Amino acid sequence: MANRKPSIKKTDKSEAQVKKSSDKNTESNFLIVGMGASAGGLETFNQFFEAMPENPGMAFVLVQHLDPTHKSLMVDLIKRHTQMEISEVVDHTEVQPNHIYVIPPNKDMAIFKGVLHLMEPTMARGFRKPIDNFLRSLAADQMDRAVGIILSGTGTEGTLGLKQVKGQGGLSIVQKPDTAKYDGMPRSVIAADAHDFILPIKEMPEMLIKYAKNRKFGLEKTTTKIDTTKNLLEKIFIVLRNETGCNFGDYKSSTVIRRIDKRMALNQIDKLENYLKYLQKDREEVLKLFKELLIGVTNFFRDTEAYEALQKAIIPEILDKKKDGETIRIWVAGCSTGEEAYSLAILFDEEIGKCGKNLKVQIFASDLDGDSINLARQGIYPETIATDVGAKRLFRYFIKNQATFRIKKEIRDQIIFAEHNLVKDPPFSKQDLVSCRNLLIYLNQEAQKRVFTIFHYALKPDGILFLGSSESLGELANIFEVIDRKNKIFRHKNVVTAKVPDISQLFREQGQIVLENSLPIKFQPRENLAEVTERLLLAKYAPACAIINNEGDAVYFLGNTGKYLQPSPGEAKLNIVDMAREGLKTDLRALIVKVRKSKKTEISKGVNVKTNGNYQTIILQITPLEPLNTFEGFYMITFEDIDNVKISHLEVTPVKPQEISEIHALEQELTATKEYLRSTIEELEVSNEELKSSNEELQSSNEELQSTNEELETSKEELQSVNEEIITINTELTSKIDELALAYDDMNNLLASTDIGTVFLDTDLNIKRFTPPMTKIINLIQTDIGRPITHLSSNLGYDGLENDIKQVLKKLVPITSSVQSSDGTWYKMEILPYRTSENMIEGVVITFVDITHEKQLADDLKNAKKSYEDLLEMSKTIVYTQDKDLKYTSIGDNIQPNFQFAKMVGKKDSDFYSKKDASRLEKIKMEVLKKGKAIRERIDLTIGKTTFLYDLLVRPVYLNDAMEGIACTLIDITELHEAKKELVEIKKERNEGEKSTE
Repeated sequence: MANRKPSIKKTDKSEAQVKKSSDKNTESNFLIVGMGASAGGLETFNQFFEAMPENPGMAFVLVQHLDPTHKSLMVDLIKRHTQMEISEVVDHTEVQPNHIYVIPPNKDMAIFKGVLHLMEPTMARGFRKPIDNFLRSLAADQMDRAVGIILSGTGTEGTLGLKQVKGQGGLSIVQKPDTAKYDGMPRSVIAADAHDFILPIKEMPEMLIKYAKNRKFGLEKTTTKIDTTKNLLEKIFIVLRNETGCNFGDYKSSTVIRRIDKRMALNQIDKLENYLKYLQKDREEVLKLFKELLIGVTNFFRDTEAYEALQKAIIPEILDKKKDGETIRIWVAGCSTGEEAYSLAILFDEEIGKCGKNLKVQIFASDLDGDSINLARQGIYPETIATDVGAKRLFRYFIKNQATFRIKKEIRDQIIFAEHNLVKDPPFSKQDLVSCRNLLIYLNQEAQKRVFTIFHYALKPDGILFLGSSESLGELANIFEVIDRKNKIFRHKNVVTAKVPDISQLFREQGQIVLENSLPIKFQPRENLAEVTERLLLAKYAPACAIINNEGDAVYFLGNTGKYLQPSPGEAKLNIVDMAREGLKTDLRALIVKVRKSKKTEISKGVNVKTNGNYQTIILQITPLEPLNTFEGFYMITFEDIDNVKISHLEVTPVKPQEISEIHALEQELTATKEYLRSTIEELEVSNEELKSSNEELQSSNEELQSTNEELETSKEELQSVNEEIITINTELTSKIDELALAYDDMNNLLASTDIGTVFLDTDLNIKRFTPPMTKIINLIQTDIGRPITHLSSNLGYDGLENDIKQVLKKLVPITSSVQSSDGTWYKMEILPYRTSENMIEGVVITFVDITHEKQLADDLKNAKKSYEDLLEMSKTIVYTQDKDLKYTSIGDNIQPNFQFAKMVGKKDSDFYSKKDASRLEKIKMEVLKKGKAIRERIDLTIGKTTFLYDLLVRPVYLNDAMEGIACTLIDITELHEAKKELVEIKKERNEGEKSTE
């Protein structure tokens, strides 16, 4: 294992055992850290766990892009850098703290109630998003106990998953891009503002430990906090309102507490009053808390079943009520980063295409968070939205741009995004559909009542209200009709006014909402007498007018404009020139061009417009709306009739005959000019139609090219995914090669240090490798590798080497023998078959161990043994040992011609001696075993037919302070005894002779 120096002090093992035996509720509240990485991820994992202590009290789940056809080596490679237990996930694995779990190849993984589940991938190899899938399930399952970390990798995966983790109150961390080997994934997270911290790898463990130490979980603690800190919360709300203008007093206290708890843990503050002081001093922290409270959890077609119900039953009903040219109005409240608004726009576009009507869609998408609105306006999302949107809709409604998707202009133009406070600012009105999904769950009951009242006002009669899966109408269920209770779809109900609260009291200030590319919307629930009078006077006496934009399209009409304008046949157009009646087009077009250049009011008098078969002379006036900066680029066109009565009262001057003829000629010339101009205009219109046709063909070609480009992008994505998998495999193999190189060096050093001559041969007896000591035995040099060993001269006095090698290859039985070199050195030669990891025989290994010293010792021992045996034979001594059962375990050489002592090993005295002798011997020996003391006695033993006298010495034998048996010596003193007897007889005879002489 690699040496590690953790930057954090490790927890003592005894402390870990105490933690395991602690309260079960506390044990279940440990953090689960989901870590996602792609290319370059292995190095970052190793660095992370080298800095992480052994018992951090949290679990880690590693998700990486892996080749589905290649066995992962991650567990083995990471194991060297941590002392925590690590394993590859198997299905239905319960997550435990202080454990690392690694996703297996070719599997999707999710977590439910703290248990990891493996599933078969449903998407093609290049489109799988295992990191996003797991982080989303982690956020949904663990909520504020979840931690998401995105590390090195290419592409944008992990962004949506980390956004979900942060939205559910969990902690989201991203690797600092300039420290990542591949910074695509970290930069995508940062661009989407889905992170809490941007840190280098080595700083993450310390921050996690501090966060886990300061973060408190559990409903009981939260409830107690709510009851005891209400005053402090209100003060925090005041600080937030003073800084941001938003009142979070309408939020549920439990929601606010969880978010504040997280910020306190991140800042390592344990008391709420201290956090309040910190807020008062640090404006940046106030803004961070504000962002934390603005919960932005959303994605495309969230709750798929609900959107399917809306598309099948509700949208067709809305379209049926609309006539050609009418506009469908939709309000998406709390749109966050725009996914919900774009989802509805896509659904309506699909259904309008099916019904064949010419309808427009205008969606007002509002949110309190200005940063989210800016992201929504851009309409750019990471490529991982493919999981939610689907391939067909991606192709139809999005444009691929490297690692992101941009919503197409035709959908983007249907939506107006605006910053809007739902409970403070005036609402939108006359909506066909209001969608507010998973926002109300964070508001208290009073705020929810106000919001439902606002929605009731905003909807048209029979308008549709679309809520989130966890939301309900509560006490205001009587003002809406239930259409689909399961999918939270309701209909506006016309009820008695008294039943609906007056929303005019809900808004203290009438804050104007400036919407992009739109005219101001006025909210006037009632008209007073002055307003009615003003409207009637304008309708009766004010000239008809139209407002056009810079492109010449009409955006607003006032008065009877039908006398001057009429829709052109064919496809519906709002271009003011195309709508102009006969006689008006030329002057109108010329005047618009003139106004655009001069930026001043321009007037054209005496314009004859053909109306109902007659000509009406009018004054045409165009005025730019530049004084209103909000509507710069808009123009007001007024059509004022010249009063025929006034013309009849004009003074008539007599005309002379010659003047009449000149006037007539001028009129004819004017008529001819007008006809020529009309002809020219018609030719221009024909040319314009041809250009339009050519443009349509070019658009068709462009769509084909775009389709081809998208197919290429798809192939590029698949190649990118495969490339990431290859990078991961390459990293694993590089690490494994480093290990093998280290093992190779260790082996070479080991073989060199043991001074054992070793040579490796293949099946053809060619040399593959050899160690330095072999050069003393066989004359080898480095260039001999690959040559047959039989071609080289040997210093051994041994000619059977080749035959022995072939014998080993044939029978696979090792051969061991002792051989001597020409310099007198003895070697123990061993020939073994060379087996691979697959148990294949690919040659032999021959080792030569210098045993010269051992050989000399063996000879010395043999000589000593011979001397010892000679001494025993001369002294007629027998030495033997017996175990505690009195079985012979060893015995000296036979010195009795009538008794084969060597046959006594493993047997007892009773197998060789008479019953009487055996009993006597057993008695003596058992006493020694019992008392543990030596006994020496003379004993007669009959061997064969001869009785011998022995001096018997029996002593105990100990091994590791335990008696193992006895050791005995038998010295034959028969001759000595006889000699003593003879000596006694001689002495006796001599004494008797001396006495007789006397």
